[in-house]
Amino acid sequence: MAKSNLTTSPLRIVPVGNSVSLFLLISYLLCIGFGLLAPEQISMHEAWAPLLPGFEWLTWTGFLIGFVESYLYGWYFAILFVPLYRWFAKVR
Repeated sequence: MAKSNLTTSPLRIVPVGNSVSLFLLISYLLCIGFGLLAPEQISMHEAWAPLLPGFEWLTWTGFLIGFVESYLYGWYFAILFVPLYRWFAKVR
């Protein structure tokens, strides 16, 4: 088997944190938009409410709380995932 010339850089917390946070934030905004356009029976706000403490449907406060919490969940993921990934990648 030939050796690959590709070098891999280790995962870093900041790029992973920003990437996952923006992914969750965009998903949150898309779900809010979908909830505003879709009929009540198929809206997504009931799925977000248990995951985002303080989230209230169709209030500015609830929207901002969901916005901030969505971003922070991405950082929570990165802070846990990146060190675990590095540790398991070393153990091989």
